[in-house]
Amino acid sequence: MGQTPGSDRSDAKRLMPELSEYSRQFAAIKRDTELLLEGLTENQLTWRENAKTWSIADCLNHLFVTGNESLPSIRRTMTEARSRGLLGRGPFRHGVIGNWFIRLMDAPPKIKFKVPHAYRPTLGLPVSEIVAGFFLLQHELIQALEEADGIDLARPKVSNPVSKWFKMSLGQEFALTAAHERRHLWQASRVREKLLSADIVA
Repeated sequence: MGQTPGSDRSDAKRLMPELSEYSRQFAAIKRDTELLLEGLTENQLTWRENAKTWSIADCLNHLFVTGNESLPSIRRTMTEARSRGLLGRGPFRHGVIGNWFIRLMDAPPKIKFKVPHAYRPTLGLPVSEIVAGFFLLQHELIQALEEADGIDLARPKVSNPVSKWFKMSLGQEFALTAAHERRHLWQASRVREKLLSADIVA
């Protein structure tokens, strides 16, 4: 699979340090996902251990849906921050509660969260569309990092599409997105292990 535009290491080096780290994380997520999907058939990608569990495709579908709900808020926050002159190069200090929540969200899962209805996987999508959508999301996230270069990552706050009262700094929102993706890729990797051990090959 070809390299996603905007995710090469030279691009990351041009960003201010905190954004460069997020760019590195999203590039690693892309590589890990390529390895996760390698050699799997559509049947394997949609395999569920039981009716209450998610398939690998469900995990990617959820991340695609969640990311596309969050990106408009991220971009709106960046536009507002530039118009208000909230600029800086860092290092930035972020809120303790937000940092704690990011750690809880990361892989491996430390606590279970109920998935809000708006973030549930979209039913009926072809596997090819889910996979393509996930990788397109990674490209758009890295584009957003590049657009955020020079903005103060601590002062602008991003509203959550589901809970309007819950806001995180712009930098924390990028960190949370990466942590959330790692969480569900970890989940998907456990599904891969089970389906391969069960010899699901058709």
